[in-house]
Amino acid sequence: MDLGAGRRGVDMGPSALRLAGLNEKLTSLGYEVEDLGNVIVDQPETAPVGTPQARYLLQIAQTCVRLSEMVEKAADDGRVPLVLGGDHSAAIGTVTGMSRHFRKTQRKLGLIWIDAHADMNTPQSSPSGNVHGMPLACLIGMGPPELTCISGYAPKIEPGSTALIGLRSVDEAERLNLRGAGVHAFTMRHIDERGLSSVIEEAVDIVSAGTAGFHLSFDMDAVDPDEAPGVGTPVRGGITYREAHLAMELINDTGLMTSIEMVEVNPVLDETNRTALLAVELVMSALGKRIL
Repeated sequence: MDLGAGRRGVDMGPSALRLAGLNEKLTSLGYEVEDLGNVIVDQPETAPVGTPQARYLLQIAQTCVRLSEMVEKAADDGRVPLVLGGDHSAAIGTVTGMSRHFRKTQRKLGLIWIDAHADMNTPQSSPSGNVHGMPLACLIGMGPPELTCISGYAPKIEPGSTALIGLRSVDEAERLNLRGAGVHAFTMRHIDERGLSSVIEEAVDIVSAGTAGFHLSFDMDAVDPDEAPGVGTPVRGGITYREAHLAMELINDTGLMTSIEMVEVNPVLDETNRTALLAVELVMSALGKRIL
């Protein structure tokens, strides 16, 4: 899906990740992999844009409903859902599915969101109207009801059980949304001053307190564009190659990750599939691959 993005190409991200050998490499780790294929998405050439404050809102909501049902069923069947993006608005569907899975047994889900951007815009604050800048806000109950109230309840995640890591690009109005929401935000300055391992340790403590575990949502633009050029909204000064792997290894060490998604890989802007190959490496680290 690239309906939520400002430029085309991330809809080919899942194909790039498969081409980079994701399924085969997961199998080599001992996982039984079931690839459910691509989720049905309306194409922007044939879909009405709708309100300019939230472009393709209805089509994105429909896709997120389909995705949430697939994720919920996979979790109910005892599997670890791995979602490939596509733009980050797909996370609304992923997290909704996981939230519904745990809600059946009166349990809550935590959320680690690794991203250069806050994704805390609403239609009222967004300068672009691109929904991929809104999913975190929607998941904590801020935004259009078509997205916040999928499955009939909001929020899907408590703000206090959410950690945002790698932040370095925030819109002016979005900054106010983030400050007032109660989400725990760790900027690149926190990482520079404290080191990534300390930030991840605190984030895990936050998202695991009173929850059944946490979902990991990883936007590839969190990584510095020197390492991950194939993203739609690159921002200089991101986490390094080794920091990204360390984050994934530390998250795996906790044994508390319930599900994972890797989004915003744009093959059109990539160099010899470098970004997709790195994304596959990071998924592998998150799911248990080690140096020794």
